[in-house]
Amino acid sequence: MNAPFGKAEIEQILPHRDPFLLLDEVVELEPGSRVVARKTVTDEDCAGHFPGNPIMPGVKMVEALAQAGAVAVLVQEENRGKLALFAGIDDVRFKRVVRPGDELTLECLLEQVRGPIGRGKARATVNGELAVRGTLTFAVEQ
Repeated sequence: MNAPFGKAEIEQILPHRDPFLLLDEVVELEPGSRVVARKTVTDEDCAGHFPGNPIMPGVKMVEALAQAGAVAVLVQEENRGKLALFAGIDDVRFKRVVRPGDELTLECLLEQVRGPIGRGKARATVNGELAVRGTLTFAVEQ
């Protein structure tokens, strides 16, 4: 599958569905290595967090990064139809408030993959400004 592609193609790779599918499009993809995706933040993404002052929850930003990384892993033929699950979240830092209307650019660079376990450096930016970064460890369900 060649990037760029949208939600229909993402849904062929990931099992997530709205309202928990947090990727709008994949703009760059090197299977098993690197991915860049985008998500335009909506009011629904911030619902209840906080009334009158909507901010995208940090956990949703980390989840969006994980979904982007999962695309890079699950698009590989040997992982098709499998699940990628969190095995660890390390060194996460939030650097910027993200609000409805902001476009998150989500990047994940897979550093190490040994069998079903892998780790990647992930970062999300808004207009080039760092919003969140961290190291995500995943396990591909066998």
